[in-house]
Amino acid sequence: MSKDKFDTLRIHGGYEPAEHNNSAQIPIYQTAAFTLGTAAQGDAVASGEVPDSFTYSRVGNPTVSTLEKRIAELDDGVDAVAVGSGMAAITYAILNVAEGGGRIIAPYDIYGAALDEFETLFPKFGINFDLVENINDIDTIQQLIQPDTKAIYAESVSNPTTEISDVEKLAKIAHNANIPLIIDNTFSTPYLFQPIKYGADIVVYSSTKGISGHGNVVSGLVVDGGNFDWNNGKFPQFQEDEYSLKNSKFPQNYSFTNVFGKQAFIKRLRMKYLRLMGAVLGPVDAYLELLGLETITERIDKEVASSIKIAEFLSNNPHVKKVYYSGLPSSGQYDLAQKYFPKGIGTVLSFEIAGTSEQTDQVIDTTKLFLYLPNVGDSRSLIVNPSKITHREIPEERRIKSGVTDQLLRLSIGLEDVDDLIDDLNNAINAAFD
Repeated sequence: MSKDKFDTLRIHGGYEPAEHNNSAQIPIYQTAAFTLGTAAQGDAVASGEVPDSFTYSRVGNPTVSTLEKRIAELDDGVDAVAVGSGMAAITYAILNVAEGGGRIIAPYDIYGAALDEFETLFPKFGINFDLVENINDIDTIQQLIQPDTKAIYAESVSNPTTEISDVEKLAKIAHNANIPLIIDNTFSTPYLFQPIKYGADIVVYSSTKGISGHGNVVSGLVVDGGNFDWNNGKFPQFQEDEYSLKNSKFPQNYSFTNVFGKQAFIKRLRMKYLRLMGAVLGPVDAYLELLGLETITERIDKEVASSIKIAEFLSNNPHVKKVYYSGLPSSGQYDLAQKYFPKGIGTVLSFEIAGTSEQTDQVIDTTKLFLYLPNVGDSRSLIVNPSKITHREIPEERRIKSGVTDQLLRLSIGLEDVDDLIDDLNNAINAAFD
């Protein structure tokens, strides 16, 4: 792993100008395929004997590869795979772990589309989820682990209530059961939190959000920590011979664990899921994301500072029933916030209006600076009503139990002047209660 610090890696990680005609900026390799040279060289490339080689952009592309390497370095992982969306990242990670069937433990308080997939789609493939109210209820998690449990899944900071997962404790439980811990680190980004350092094995992102930071690209990432033993008997798919890996170095026992060792998970995800299912990230999208990544520190530092001020303002507003932002000292999770998030828990917060759903709608309609749309991590400030947009597929009873009422509004704080944002919210809330 590189010894360079975060702010150096976000600019230089995963890229050597000398390998790209000394271009200071990362080139966009807008090509479907790459010439293979001689027949012998083509055979060597196709069989994996030539590292860091490229054949077809569905499998790998130099621009995309730079993004993957950079994120892996920033997250302290061994490798990463970029895909076409955050949901593709979640889907591929789950399938790669639980292929053939099994159970996964996860909380209810997660992104609505992920919960929908966990409850209604994955079971059709033999993958079932044991969903819990509180992912930090260690006794309950331990009791749920069965012989066919394949992983524990959680969000580092939950969507939309910003509940913090105790990653270190969850990792210990998972590893005692010989299963991996998968963390969705979308809200935090690797700048605010690096789950692998606390024991997580796989990290997934909707890099559409804070990693990119400008709302101009849809993308996802899967990062492999390289520490989990996939050869422990619970994951036979990693011990199966993969014919495409057979070459002069591995004429026998050409399984992913034997050929790739610590990178078995991420290499298999690339070759079996990205290559065959095809949720590819294009080189232009990767380039845009790399540009956004170069300013992640400055962006998020300002956005976090503004988020804290706005959360404090909302906490003191008489028309606000509750604020969900675990970075506040009044939060019941402030100790976890201090442990895991010394630079702040992120740029997303939610609050519940002490009024009707009609008044909540009026707040949305009256704001001028907050854009009404279902995204987070943008340089522009955003507002959305999760119960009707991002979490609408979740049954009402379940939504309300998780705090996602019709009066809940989620904010993503951007780079505007914080006083202007507070004035905008104050005017909208006052108008709704006049």
